[in-house]
Amino acid sequence: MNLLFVCSENRLRSPTGEEVFSEYEGINAIGCGTNADAETPLSGDLIEWADAILVMEKSHRIKVAKKYNDLLKDKKLACLDIPDNYERMQPELVRLLKNRVPKFVRL
Repeated sequence: MNLLFVCSENRLRSPTGEEVFSEYEGINAIGCGTNADAETPLSGDLIEWADAILVMEKSHRIKVAKKYNDLLKDKKLACLDIPDNYERMQPELVRLLKNRVPKFVRL
């Protein structure tokens, strides 16, 4: 299963999701950001690659849906409701991700 984690800058939250879930057997994970200056910017290719798109905030879901609506037909798009208050790989962030992601995808 291909999981795409989306935040704004792809510096803290989505790279943490990528790192944590890449360890799971049968899971490929990539982090990206909605901002043009993100480390890995969100693209149509990434949307097409993903089985599930997991955004950190409602604003990210709106941006993804608005820009890539035609590519989302058979995709799961879910909001994890994780605010931008965490450092990369911060234990609380890892715990939130491990608790919330399984609500939307079977691991």
